[in-house]
Amino acid sequence: SMQPGGRSLLHLYRKLLRSSATYPSKNRWKIYDAVRLEFRENKDGAVDDAKTQKQISVAYKGLEQLRMYDQQTLGGGNADNPNWSVTLEKNPMPKPPT
Repeated sequence: SMQPGGRSLLHLYRKLLRSSATYPSKNRWKIYDAVRLEFRENKDGAVDDAKTQKQISVAYKGLEQLRMYDQQTLGGGNADNPNWSVTLEKNPMPKPPT
């Protein structure tokens, strides 16, 4: 039996895991595991509780940030799309002033 709001939380959870898994970083699996742990630790919390609402809000912000680097968004679902590499490398490390 899923409590009210549970279905949308499950949806959020799945989106976070999917975005974590495609995040272009060597830390992607740490992020993935952190998401799983956070949800597991809070799975019995009341959805309308103020603390839970705050955590949900933070999770949505995190999802937005992950999606800024999402292969689906940047490359149109195609890893070979030039936008993918151009977007990640368009600002190479500037040389320090001499």
